[in-house]
Amino acid sequence: MSAKILLVEDNGDLAEGIEYNLKLEGYEVRVSGNGRIAVEIGQSWKPDLVLLDLMLPEMDGYQVLRNLRGSGGKMPVIILSARGEEADKIRGFRLDADQYVTKPFSIVELLERIAALLRRSAQAPPPEPPSQIEFGEIVIDLSTRIVSRSGEECGLTPKAYELILALIRRDGAVASRSELLREVWGYGAFVMSRTVDSHVAELRRKIESDPANPRHILTVWKIGYRLAR
Repeated sequence: MSAKILLVEDNGDLAEGIEYNLKLEGYEVRVSGNGRIAVEIGQSWKPDLVLLDLMLPEMDGYQVLRNLRGSGGKMPVIILSARGEEADKIRGFRLDADQYVTKPFSIVELLERIAALLRRSAQAPPPEPPSQIEFGEIVIDLSTRIVSRSGEECGLTPKAYELILALIRRDGAVASRSELLREVWGYGAFVMSRTVDSHVAELRRKIESDPANPRHILTVWKIGYRLAR
């Protein structure tokens, strides 16, 4: 789908020229020469980007920007203005404008700025890391490093805690003993594979309802261990 651009400009000739070039680039465009109407369009149409003049009837560009941001609009905004004073630019940026372009400007440069801002805003933000991991009767609170089973704290040692996280990160894949040694104890630690086995046994005693027949920390013969959620 083409990006939606709201052009707020009361100079009819300039607005027509910008609109023409935007449509050539494949954008869907709406034009308003009135600040109050521009706010209404911005709130209902929800454009992907706004090109905003400052000198407008009924409501100036600063008020338009304040209203758009105040109603939750997070779209990129490029101010287009003949007012090139530093104070005007600072005021625009304080109201959360993304860029400030002084008239007259190159239409090619403006199109490049628009494309760059749309690419940036189209990138999905990284997902919030989970605060808890749950499987079976187990709850791991990552902020406090507390592991509980059926609501009771398991009391894991620091190494047992790091060990269960290392298994969880593999999402069911097998982790060899040597991989776990490097990841949990570090390359320089003087430990043997039996260290992993003893910590796995401890982990099973703490989190499994029947450590002799574990549901979660499973042995993969001659290789290592994996976690089954």
